[in-house]
Amino acid sequence: MVNLKDIVQKLDLKVVSGDIDREVSGGYSSDLLSDVIANAQKDNIWITLQTHINIVAVANLQELAGIILVNGRQPEEITLKKAEQENIPLLLTELSTFEIVGKLYELGIHGNKG
Repeated sequence: MVNLKDIVQKLDLKVVSGDIDREVSGGYSSDLLSDVIANAQKDNIWITLQTHINIVAVANLQELAGIILVNGRQPEEITLKKAEQENIPLLLTELSTFEIVGKLYELGIHGNKG
């Protein structure tokens, strides 16, 4: 496992909410909430372009390590407040989904084994 704090530092992610001192077991990338609910695993880092409040509920339900918002996207104000309340790390990057997933893979963050 890799610590989220190390990922934030190495990939120059902007932290806008949550405690980043937690372990990351793997990664999952999807913009479809039902797909994340069905397939993301506990302590995964989730990569998405979604910014609405429901992403916090999904991350909480799946006990995810955090959410990376791509393409310079900013969370909606209500999303940010809910993430702070639930202590869900929201991380921002200017990179595309393709680029950030590649960089995470290079750091040893891999997808879930079926």
